[in-house]
Amino acid sequence: MALGKGYGELVPDPEGILNLPKGFSYKIISRSGQVMKDGFLVPGNPDGMGTFPGKNGRVIIVRNHELSADSFEKGPFGEGNKLYEKVAKQSLYDQGKGTLPGLGGTTTLVYNPATGEVENEFLSLSGTLRNCAGGVTPWGSWLTCEETTLNAGDQGGQLEQDHGYVFEVPASDTIRLVKARAIKEMGRFNHEAVAVDPKTSIVYLTEDRGDGLFYRFIPTVPGKLHKGGKLQALAIKGQKSRDTRNWKDLTGAKFPMNQGLTVEWLDLEEVDAPKDDLRHRGFEAGAAVFARGEGIWFGEGELYFACTNGGDISAGQVFKYTPGAKEGQKDEASAPGKLELFAEPNDREILKSCDNLAIAPWGDLILCEDDKHPFVVGISPAGEYYKLAENVGFASEFAGGVFSPDGETYFVNIQGAGLTVAIKGPWAKKA
Repeated sequence: MALGKGYGELVPDPEGILNLPKGFSYKIISRSGQVMKDGFLVPGNPDGMGTFPGKNGRVIIVRNHELSADSFEKGPFGEGNKLYEKVAKQSLYDQGKGTLPGLGGTTTLVYNPATGEVENEFLSLSGTLRNCAGGVTPWGSWLTCEETTLNAGDQGGQLEQDHGYVFEVPASDTIRLVKARAIKEMGRFNHEAVAVDPKTSIVYLTEDRGDGLFYRFIPTVPGKLHKGGKLQALAIKGQKSRDTRNWKDLTGAKFPMNQGLTVEWLDLEEVDAPKDDLRHRGFEAGAAVFARGEGIWFGEGELYFACTNGGDISAGQVFKYTPGAKEGQKDEASAPGKLELFAEPNDREILKSCDNLAIAPWGDLILCEDDKHPFVVGISPAGEYYKLAENVGFASEFAGGVFSPDGETYFVNIQGAGLTVAIKGPWAKKA
């Protein structure tokens, strides 16, 4: 297997930050530590992002921050949480007894494509922990996920709430800190990302664990996730507790490439999982196991999700799930969904540690590598791989890659450096 041409060879960046194909350019639009319009600081560790159309051609970006409660130097309240007294504390999910509030959460940016400038930037959700990825909803909000299962009383007794939930943040250009409300019926586990089927409002969820499951949440009221619903885990029909990871030391048959296998969905009980055992109980009931489910994105009638360390050399896999014609209905067994292993190159020169994932307007998958020398990697629908960007400036992963609603700009974070970058170029003209 060899790399395709994609947009051509990557050209060395005179600034020594980001190598891109000829004709492409980038601009750093946000840096951690800068003062935002609400007076708080741009938090560090930017991760998953979603984009939404704003007024007068603007783009609204909601951005996660993968921060723990003790990440003071990277938090929105500054060193020693000096700005904490200015925040609307009743809106925080976990105040940490006033000394160790959750420093994860989201910020919202309003970006002007015409000028390449961020015109507004503010804290939009706070008091949560390790907000890793998430997903956009068809009704104009961002679902942000906690990648942790810390309990109330942890962190030296300072945490006031259990963690490991999904939260909803409306996409808005008005400065406002949303009151953080956990959607508990979507399960408590090491959440990574979600994708929503616009036809059914069913939410699909990944779990960042080496023995994680793949979930779906069927809302009681479409578009109203806080009204509750049913959480289920994916199983391969006729193959109880199927292992999809394809690690070389595992016994049993490998999960096949490019072959759609029929699935069924198993109901889960006690989804709040105080013992952090939801995945274990699901696996024992027959659910399939995955190697660190990460980024996920819904396309045209199908979704893709990445598994960071799946495959024979643990370099990563990408799965495709196609919902059935009667997905989530009582008679869905008559037209079930299909799961396919779409990509597993087993070559680190081609793809390694795939993490956040987005579908480009022209149908290619665009993957961020979680590595100290990462690339942004594209995969065409035909399975051709190509390199789109190379981080040469910082020993840090790419995170949160997402396109603007018009497909003209690709936004991506260099997490460790606390940078959000806007990339533009001749997207329609692959070599």
